[in-house]
Amino acid sequence: MIPIHPELETQAVVLRDIQHYMRAGTLQLQTLPPLSLYVHLPWCLKKCPYCDFNSHEMRAAELPEQAYINALMADLEAALPLIWGRSVQTVFIGGGTPSLFSPQAIDQLLAGIRARVRLVPNAEITLEANPGTFEKDRFKAFRSAGVTRLSVGVQSFDEDFLKTLGRVHNRVQALDALSEAAAVFDSFNLDLMYALPGQTLDMLRADVDTALRLAPKHLSIYHLTIEPNTFFSKYPPPSVDDDLAADMLDLITDMTGAAGLARYEVSAYARPGHACSHNLNYWEFGDYLGIGAGAHSKLSFAHRVVRQVRLRDPARYMAQALAGQCVAQDNEVKRLELPFEFMLNALRLAEGFELSLFTERTGMPLSAVQEALARGQAQGLLVREADHIKPSVRGFDFLNDLQSLFLPTTRPGASQG
Repeated sequence: MIPIHPELETQAVVLRDIQHYMRAGTLQLQTLPPLSLYVHLPWCLKKCPYCDFNSHEMRAAELPEQAYINALMADLEAALPLIWGRSVQTVFIGGGTPSLFSPQAIDQLLAGIRARVRLVPNAEITLEANPGTFEKDRFKAFRSAGVTRLSVGVQSFDEDFLKTLGRVHNRVQALDALSEAAAVFDSFNLDLMYALPGQTLDMLRADVDTALRLAPKHLSIYHLTIEPNTFFSKYPPPSVDDDLAADMLDLITDMTGAAGLARYEVSAYARPGHACSHNLNYWEFGDYLGIGAGAHSKLSFAHRVVRQVRLRDPARYMAQALAGQCVAQDNEVKRLELPFEFMLNALRLAEGFELSLFTERTGMPLSAVQEALARGQAQGLLVREADHIKPSVRGFDFLNDLQSLFLPTTRPGASQG
């Protein structure tokens, strides 16, 4: 997550002309990476105490659906010169709680996107959904609107843990929502959390068992972490000790493996052919254009990689998007930071990556990472087979240590210039 400077949260920067991004520079990208589109819908029924996303409480009846979609389309149109001629591989509608928006609004949103960008045939289009917003046939209506994949944020099936996590749904609502998701979508994701306050191995086993009996094609399971500027950071709940958390992860991996779901990323498990294409593009250091309040973008050009952040406040974003000025930050990634940015993503993948992908996505020579790769191997954190790199079992367990080897400050003679 890129830090947001407080003074820029409500101030837009002037969009640069496309020629600014196309000028000569130090990088040499022979081809541009795949491009995804992220759409942020920032409202939810209730702010969860662990959530550090850009989300704002609002009831469904109060949603400014049309005004926000108008702003999204203006935002997208203003960004088109930066992605001109490129096809969009995937679309991810995240939040907040996107399922608060009506199926008619999602239909209008997707129609507007299709009218402005070229989506590849059978593009993966994911919508995040909350069981607390579920009504019978609602998910079916999202499918008819063009959504191809649903991601359902359950977090737990235990009533007490749901209350601790501030979720607005209960166990029955979660099961009903997931039953319809399974009936309507060929592929859907189920989100769970573990290492919850007071959770035991048996409690976790019950949660995972319930999830697996619903036969999801994709399962995301996240360790509860205390993020800055959240309710939990101000009032921390009891934590699970590291040894128990490690046992929990082993249990999750054993249970999902027995059910035919492979751990392909640190927190993601999937059946063959059902890995999330949108997230894979992130982890393989692909490009993504983010529209919506607080959305992040990473865009590549022949000689540079650029990151952008939209204005966070929804009202300010909507007003400024219509004026073509909703970008709060627009920064070129420094050359010395690119190896770490690449590895921060690519090393999350269990199967790793081909070394040629590093050069292809960063425009930098392999010499920029050879020393760090050698140290990773020497410490038993990396496995290298010819030109293929992947984290070892130990490297996966100590991923932060592995990724930190590629920080600019850890390389002798490196500077932040």
